[in-house]
Amino acid sequence: MAVTEPALAAVSAGQPAAHSSAHYAAQSGAHEGILRRQSARESAARTYARALPIVPVRARGLTIEGADGQRYLDCLSGAGTLALGHNHPVVLEAIRNVLDSGAPLHVLDLATPVKDAFTTELFRTLPRGLADRARIQFCGPAGTDAVEAALKLVRTATGRDGMIAFTGAYHGMTAGALEASGGAPDVRVARLPYPQDYRCPFGVGGDRGAELSARWTESLLDDPKSGVPHPAGMILEPVQGEGGVIPAPDGWLCRMREITAARSIPLIADEVQTGVGRTGTFWAVEHSGVVPDVMVLSKAIGGSLPLAVVIYRDDLDVWPPGAHAGTFRGNQLAMAAGAATLAYVRENGLAERAGVLGARMITQLRCLAAEHPCIGDVRGRGLMIGVELVDPAAADRPGAGTSDGTSVGDHAPAGSTESTGSTGSTESTSCTQPTGSTGALDRPTRPLPPAPELAAAVQRECLRRGLIVELGGRHSSVVRLLPPLTITDEQATAILDRLADALCAVAQPHHG
Repeated sequence: MAVTEPALAAVSAGQPAAHSSAHYAAQSGAHEGILRRQSARESAARTYARALPIVPVRARGLTIEGADGQRYLDCLSGAGTLALGHNHPVVLEAIRNVLDSGAPLHVLDLATPVKDAFTTELFRTLPRGLADRARIQFCGPAGTDAVEAALKLVRTATGRDGMIAFTGAYHGMTAGALEASGGAPDVRVARLPYPQDYRCPFGVGGDRGAELSARWTESLLDDPKSGVPHPAGMILEPVQGEGGVIPAPDGWLCRMREITAARSIPLIADEVQTGVGRTGTFWAVEHSGVVPDVMVLSKAIGGSLPLAVVIYRDDLDVWPPGAHAGTFRGNQLAMAAGAATLAYVRENGLAERAGVLGARMITQLRCLAAEHPCIGDVRGRGLMIGVELVDPAAADRPGAGTSDGTSVGDHAPAGSTESTGSTGSTESTSCTQPTGSTGALDRPTRPLPPAPELAAAVQRECLRRGLIVELGGRHSSVVRLLPPLTITDEQATAILDRLADALCAVAQPHHG
């Protein structure tokens, strides 16, 4: 069935398209049949389809319409790919212009006007201090390939082999990217603790936890008996997404920049999910003023189509021709859509808008947390938000421990950062806030055990209410919100209302 503009407009506005009941009955049957065939034919490795049994057939902006006629608010956004939401007019126009021009769609790494326009727009957005010396490598269509290229780049430039990465990281699914991610052991990659407040690896959180993480890094790099040879590079995410929506403290990022620069270790910032305005600045490293040596970019830079690049400092550009190649690195439609997206975000101040609206949503979620003991923490930056669900019953179990080995009843020393939950940022704090503050929570200071089953139940209830959310974190207990940067205030309210209703439905048995 053809997708008509009136139908899409109705879906975008949250109104039903003009279809008969017979049409919806037929669509519902098709919906079930498609899901059955998917289950029978597709790999056991499929992921999103298991938790989200829907069949999208139309979409515009924040809204998806399924084959069964149901409408959903999409807070997954293609895992952060859709900066402007589904089928934004400027993206569709850019794609149509290429198609109508007769330009080639497949060109390997040859120069084209479309590619030149994309590169020019991308360089216009880069952090000051990198753009003037930047080189770009177009990679295969996925972010994981760009990570592979970045690792290969710094190893070639330094002549060294090892890498420094961080616990909880996620950099992709290919072999090299997995080596640098948090879940796969590898002798070439040393993993250091990533600072956070709620489940601080040092048990203190805040500025003190970030300082201890930095000292650990310095000690490991400078101790000749640490077992970690001088690395080829350090790779980190300014906000860990799959790791549970954990923003890196700005001061800690500055320390990582200082530590790596002093030791001639290239710093790689993985901005695959955080880039293009998602966190409140165009690139997440800009919150701290850090200028990395290498940036890995994908997802939103393609305007909803597959595109991945590595941006790096020119003095690292010493690898030979063909050192990293790929057949599908010249996607003209993605470059056109990407250039249109980058320009729209820049010209319309969507990064700043994401920062303001995201902070407001986080504040409202913290107020919700005050009513629900099963919400252990609310954190995020811009429109990259996480709600960590925990088991509140554990607080009543004598001697019960938490996932980090501490006792549930323990409290931080009076006056410490952990006792207040303050991080020095209005966008990322622990749930344990001072009494009387916005969303203040009277909770044990030590984190409660994660509740992945509860999180999965909340995700299911959200879907029943027409809200698509993702789960993440070490234990899959963090409900993640990644709405498009174009959402309105009214849509943001609708998202929070549906999430609150889902929490109430699921958490009621846990309130007793």
